[in-house]
Amino acid sequence: MTASTTYDPRQLAQRVAALALELKASDVVILDVRGVADVTDCFVIASGTSDAHVRGIANHVLDELRSEGVRPHHEEGLQQGRWVLLDYIDVIVHIFHPQLREFYQLERLWSDAEVVPVELEQALR
Repeated sequence: MTASTTYDPRQLAQRVAALALELKASDVVILDVRGVADVTDCFVIASGTSDAHVRGIANHVLDELRSEGVRPHHEEGLQQGRWVLLDYIDVIVHIFHPQLREFYQLERLWSDAEVVPVELEQALR
């Protein structure tokens, strides 16, 4: 099942953010890039404290969403754990090692995007 048949993009982004926060991800940000980018509707950007933490967060998101019937279209970087990308088509998840997040500065690159507040109560439903 694809993400779009289960969640709308903002709901899926909220769910991903909540799952990342469950494993103590830091600086979790949701960007609504509709109207700014054609590649997707939302980005979820989060940081782990180490390569193992980044992998753990990514695996938690993958496992929990799979248990809800949502599978990624593509995933990258899981073995290395420096920058994991999970592509759910309408939502692209970026989980970074802090130094790489600082280097690539996706929030600055997509500064025209709307920053969506993480709403844990709604995402955990």
